[in-house]
Amino acid sequence: MIKFAAVIPIYGYAKKLPAVVTTLRQLELPVILVNDGSTPAVSKQISSVCSEHQCVLVEREVNGGKGAAICDGLKKASLDGYTHVFQVDADGQHALDDLPALLTLSRHNSDVLILGTPVYDDSVPTARKAGRWATHIWIWINTLSFSISDSMCGFRIYPLKSIIPIIESGRCGNRMDFDPEICVRASWANIPIMNFPVKVIYPEEGFSSFQLIRDNGLIAYMHTRLFFGMLIRSPRLIARKLKTLLQRHRNGAQDGSRG
Repeated sequence: MIKFAAVIPIYGYAKKLPAVVTTLRQLELPVILVNDGSTPAVSKQISSVCSEHQCVLVEREVNGGKGAAICDGLKKASLDGYTHVFQVDADGQHALDDLPALLTLSRHNSDVLILGTPVYDDSVPTARKAGRWATHIWIWINTLSFSISDSMCGFRIYPLKSIIPIIESGRCGNRMDFDPEICVRASWANIPIMNFPVKVIYPEEGFSSFQLIRDNGLIAYMHTRLFFGMLIRSPRLIARKLKTLLQRHRNGAQDGSRG
C-alpha cells in the first residue's frame, strides 16, 4: 500500500511556509518539516506552523545544508512507515495546483522517481535560468542519458524503498549539490525516472539560501566526481542503453507484425 508524506526542508525563511503547508494539508498529505538549524525567530515560526497543522517536526541543531535536511526527512518518513515522499521547497516558488495529478501518476508508477521540470514565467532571473543549463549538460553526460530533464528542481516524489539505500551510502552531497546528485545516482541504480512539468515563479520578496561561491564550488566538485564515476560505470551504462534500444526495436517489430 502506497503511503505519501511531504518533506519540506527549511532554513532562514518561513514566510511562505504557512501557505505551502495549508495546501498540502488540504490534500490530506502528512507533512514532515525539517528545521535545518534556523534562527530562534524562524524556528518559532516553524513550530507554530507545525502545531497548527499537526505536522511532524525534525529539528537539526546545526545547519547542515538542504541535502542533509532532506535526507533526515526521508529517513524519518521511512521510519514512520511512509513509502513515498513528496519533496517541495518552503519558499512557495512551486505551484501546487497539479499536485493531485502528480500523486496519481506516482500511484500508477510506484517504483518511479518523478522529477519536477520547471515551467518558468517572466519572473525567472536570466542568469539563473542560463546557469541551470550547464548542470543539465553535465547531468546528461554523467548519466549517458537524456532521461533527466531538470535535476535541480526541489519538486519531486521519491520511492523510498529504492532511494533510502542511496542516501544511506553517504555518497550524496549535503547542500545544494544533493538534488542533482541523487538524480544521477538514481539513474546509475537503474531506478525508473519520469519528468513532470511544474510552474515556477520567483517573487520579488523571495528568499534563497544558495551561496554563490560555496554552492557553485560544491556543484562543480560534484560534477567532477560524478564524471569519473560515470567513466567507471560506462560499460554497464552503455550495455543497459543498448539492451533498452534492442528491446524497443523488438517491440516495434512485434507491433508491426501484428498490424
